[in-house]
This record gives sequence, C-alpha cells and structure tokens, in this order.
Amino acid sequence: MPARDAIAAVTEDFTEHRPAGGPETGDGPIGWDGYGESRARAAARTGEEESVLHGTARVAGRSCVLVAFEFGFLGGSLGRRAGDRLEAAYALATERRLPLVSLVATGGSRMQEGMIALTQLQRVAAASARLRAAGLPQIAVVRDPATGGGWATLGAGADVVLALPGAQTGFAGSRVRPAGADPFAYTAEGQWAAGQIDAVVAPAELRPTLGRWLTALTVTGPARPAPVPGALSATGLPETGWDAVEQARAADRPRAAAYLDAYFDDRLALRGDRCGGVDPGMLCGVGLRAGRPVAYAAQCGTATRPAGYRTAARVIRLADRLGLPVLTLIDTPGAANDAEAERTGAGASIAEVFAAVAGARVPVTSLVIGEGGSGGALALAAPGNTHVTADSYFSVIAPESAAAILKRGPEEVRATAGQLRLRPQDLVDLGVARSVMGPASGG
Repeated sequence: MPARDAIAAVTEDFTEHRPAGGPETGDGPIGWDGYGESRARAAARTGEEESVLHGTARVAGRSCVLVAFEFGFLGGSLGRRAGDRLEAAYALATERRLPLVSLVATGGSRMQEGMIALTQLQRVAAASARLRAAGLPQIAVVRDPATGGGWATLGAGADVVLALPGAQTGFAGSRVRPAGADPFAYTAEGQWAAGQIDAVVAPAELRPTLGRWLTALTVTGPARPAPVPGALSATGLPETGWDAVEQARAADRPRAAAYLDAYFDDRLALRGDRCGGVDPGMLCGVGLRAGRPVAYAAQCGTATRPAGYRTAARVIRLADRLGLPVLTLIDTPGAANDAEAERTGAGASIAEVFAAVAGARVPVTSLVIGEGGSGGALALAAPGNTHVTADSYFSVIAPESAAAILKRGPEEVRATAGQLRLRPQDLVDLGVARSVMGPASGG
C-alpha cells in the first residue's frame, strides 16, 4: 500500500511537513553510478521525493505526529534525506508535545549511500532518545515489510509495537537470511509469539486501535495514585495461618483477569520482554478507569518467570517516563525456580522489578489478591502502599518451603504457617500492608 493510502486509512486529516534542503541531488554522497536515475524513476513511479513522509495528523480524534514510509521509493530505504525527515518528525513531536506514530514499511538502509545511509540509524536513535526524555510516547505500526535498520529503530524501538497480519518483520531481510531459517520467525505473528510485538491488528481495526492507544498514553496533569481495587470475593478473614493459605489457593478464587476487567473501562495489553520471552502468567498494559490512564502489571497465580518480571519492569519504566500511575496485582506462589528460569535470568529479572518500583517517580498502588510468595511477589509490592484481600497471604516463603528449610516434617507445615504471621490481618498489624480491602471498598 502506498504511504499516502496508509496515512488516509488511519487519519481524519494529515498536514505534511517538508524539511529544508530538498531532495538528494546527483549520484549522492558516495557517487554511486546511476543513483540519480534510480531516484528519478522512483519519484516518477510514486510521486514522492523521498521514502519518508511526515507531518501532523489526527487519528480517531487524537493529535499526533505521523511518519509513513513509501516502500515504492527504493524499498522504503533510509538515506540521508530520509534521515532529515525522520529527525524533523521527532523534533516536531517534541516541539508540539505530541505522540509519534510511525507507519513502517522499509527494507533498511540504502545501499547506494553506503555508510552515510547506515549512520542515519544513529540520527534516528538520538532523536528517539530526545523524545523519550521529553516524556512523549512512540507507537509503531509494522507494515509489510519492516526489516533492517528501520525495524531496529522506529519499529522495535517504539513503546508500543503493532503490526498488520502477515507483515514480514525482522532485522534480517529475505535476501540475507541463513539458508533454512524458520520463515515464521520473520513474520508479525512470529514476532508476537516471541514477545517482540504487542498486538497484530487487522487493517479495519487499526485506526480505532491507534486511537485507543493514543488516549491511553495521553497524560494531563500530575499522576495521582491509582485507586485500590475492591475485593471480588466476600470471603471472611482466616482464623489460622493455614486457613489463609488454603483460601488463597482456592481454585474458585477470583484471579487477576477478573480484577482487571472489573477495574478498567478499557485496557490494552503490552506483551513480552523484548528479549524473546513471554510469560502468560503476567498480564501487563495500560487501561482507562473513569477516563484516567493507569499502567498495570498483574500476576495470575502461577510461578512468575523471568520474562514476566522483565515485562513488568518494562511497563513500570514506561509509566514512569510518561507520568502514568501504576497498579500491581500480586498473586504468585513465588518466582519460577527451575533450571530454565535460572538460565534465563531469574535473579536479574526480579532485581529489575525491584529497581523499577523503587525508582518510580509516579505513584505505585499494589493489591495482594492471592498468594504472596517470597521475593517473587514482593518485587511488585509498593513500599507503603500495598493492600491485601481477605483471601490472600504474604509470606517470606511458602510454609512448605519454610518447614523444609527449618528441617521440619510435613506434619509441621500448618503450625509453621501460623508462626510466619502471613494472614491478611497479620500483615496489617506488622505494617507490611496498609489495609484489608473489602468487596465494597474499592475507589
């Protein structure tokens, strides 16, 4: 699809901006024989002077700066004049305090400009860093194809990465991949499965989806703490420590997805750790509650894997940069401790979340809705603003493990649970939790 058609498909209006300097002249910066003629043919074929267009736009009623690649112009490749336009787009977004939306369709750097073309990636990276420092979001839409440096900067480097179905997506283009490489890995769906893309969106849904994201990432005024969710269960407080454990482990207890559905009017998922990992037991994203955006990271009752912690850290850091309050829901028997978890960085990933929460300048609100198992749960807990439900517990370690560490037999597990003072009311008494939330207590 031509760039202007792609723009028209997602915008109500678009005002193009053209940087000073005009198009490339002659055979370019390294004197590539015939380059000027190639550009002239591309211009005649597409009606464009370069492979990139940019300007201000409205998408589903939301203002943004929009970048679109014209793949028909030398494969949407990046040369120095494309770099000029990209840099100008980032500067415009910074100046106008607007989000940047990129419609990416590129084969990468332009061969006919040699290293001059490749260094445009550094310009894009620097401009992107300035926009991030200004606290403004970047959303990429991966069209077909999105490979090379375009994918590795505007695409994969965005805060939110959406993709059209079947789009060829990856750093390696089709002509430079190893023989026998799995073709699925180079598709939007393959990148989604690997946690590199947040959502694959049908063309008809792209405009409203972009509108939802632009709404969710738009912040007005200082971040106020996210209200604490009310409990979804009417379960009473447990009498003993072991009663607390059994209530938290009950199969019919409400889980994170139910809490998120009850809490938010609309929510959008952020998927994956951007390192090839996805943990289905950690739900992350941004939601709208009474028109206010809130970032969330929610454990689903399973042992949290390194990819889950890295995804949570990614979302908390994004929220901190954009000025969004954070809600965390805690429910895990503990961090995954199998050999694969250790190989993929269990300790380092938990440390990332501790650091993200500790360093957050935005308010973080936490609610323990089930099991609170050891440091794997504590990493998501906000110091001074953690609350609990009646059907939850929080412990230095699960009572079975505590008994084993203390060389106690299985018959002593229940008594050990009592000694750990892990009941919700114990946690309030100890100052670990601020309150036990009731069914009608949510703000």
